[in-house]
Amino acid sequence: MCHPPPAVREDESVGWSWGGQELGPDECMNGLDLVSHSQITRLYSRFTSLDKGENGTLSREDFQRIPELAINPLGDRIINAFFPEGEDQVNFRGFMRTLAHFRPIEDNEKSKDVNGPEPLNSRSNKLHFAFRLYDLDKDDKISRDELLQVLRMMVGVNISDEQLGSIADRTIQEADQDGDSAISFTEFVKVLEKVDVEQKMSIRFLH
Repeated sequence: MCHPPPAVREDESVGWSWGGQELGPDECMNGLDLVSHSQITRLYSRFTSLDKGENGTLSREDFQRIPELAINPLGDRIINAFFPEGEDQVNFRGFMRTLAHFRPIEDNEKSKDVNGPEPLNSRSNKLHFAFRLYDLDKDDKISRDELLQVLRMMVGVNISDEQLGSIADRTIQEADQDGDSAISFTEFVKVLEKVDVEQKMSIRFLH
């Protein structure tokens, strides 16, 4: 059962509701079911502390005040992932669902019912999230130019354009299986098949 923090009401017919926005039981459970009442309360406290406008939503500027994101070279890309297309505010539900991708997978989750809903912090969902950070134009492929842009964000001016181009070309050459000079999600997954994505792509935002 997903328990609500203070200022969250229980509605017997639809599940949980944050600030008047209904959150059904399946959404609440999917990837968040192992978050305890106290953890959700603390996460809600973190959300409200970032909500400088006190309107129940966060803006991009609110996220930029988070030190871990401010110093992350991909911070802007990660922040963008919190916001639905065309939106410039995110509510607590969206905040929780995006953070759920980064929650480390605990040992007791690895033996969960395989027929149940896939948690947001599963390997597959973490890979989809990571892929979207690279796929800047959202065409379901990572082009050479997109790879170069992300590499530049990550290394700054420490590597020359020629060196970055060489890294991008080699990466695509190794990953590209269908010869389209780009990396599809399937190819992206193949490249990372031996990488411990579940733990490497984790943020312990609650302790």
